[in-house]
Amino acid sequence: MAFAGTTWLRAPVRDLAELADQVTADLLSWGAAPNLALFGHSMGAAIAFEVARRLQRQDRDPIWLFVSGRIAPDAPYSGRLHAGPDADLLADLQRPANDPASVAVLRAEPEPAELVLPPLRSDYRAVETYVFEPGERLRCPISALLGDADPTVTVEQAEAWRGHTDGEFAVTTFCGRHFYLDERVAEIAAHLAARLG
Repeated sequence: MAFAGTTWLRAPVRDLAELADQVTADLLSWGAAPNLALFGHSMGAAIAFEVARRLQRQDRDPIWLFVSGRIAPDAPYSGRLHAGPDADLLADLQRPANDPASVAVLRAEPEPAELVLPPLRSDYRAVETYVFEPGERLRCPISALLGDADPTVTVEQAEAWRGHTDGEFAVTTFCGRHFYLDERVAEIAAHLAARLG
C-alpha cells in the first residue's frame, strides 16, 4: 500500500488467479466458516469460481456458488482491450451499461477518467489473460444469474456453468441488462435467501 494524502491506495492486481489467491487466504483466515456462500458478478463470478475451487482443495467447500453475468470459465474468450486505447476500453464499458451516459462522461472529463481507467484496465487485463485450468469439479451447487437483455452473456452460455459442479445447478434470468442487479436488489436477495434457506 502507498499513502497519498488522506487516501490509502493499493496497486491494482492484474492477474485473476492472484486475486483468487488473495481472497481465499483472507477467507481462510476467518477460521471455521461452515456456511460460506460465494456471489460474484461479471469478473467477480470468475474470481468467486476460482476461490470456490481453492476452498474445496482445502476441504472448506462453500455451501453455494452464485455466478452472475458471466460466461463459464472454460468458454472461449479472447480480448485485448486492456492493451488498446482508452477510447476502445470506454466503448466496451458503455456497451453493457444500464445508463450509457454515465460512462460517456469519462470521455469528456479527463480528471475522473484518470482515476477510473488504470484500475479498469487492470480488471480487463485480469479477465482477458485468465486461463482456465481443468481440475476437479465443484461439489457445491452453482446458480447462474443474468439479465435477460445482457449483451455479454446469453442463457445458453450461462448454461455451460453446469459442467463445473457435481451439485445442483440452475440458470435464472432477471429483467435487465448486464448490470441488472443494480435495479433488482430485492429480487436477487430473495432468490439467494430461498436457496440458502
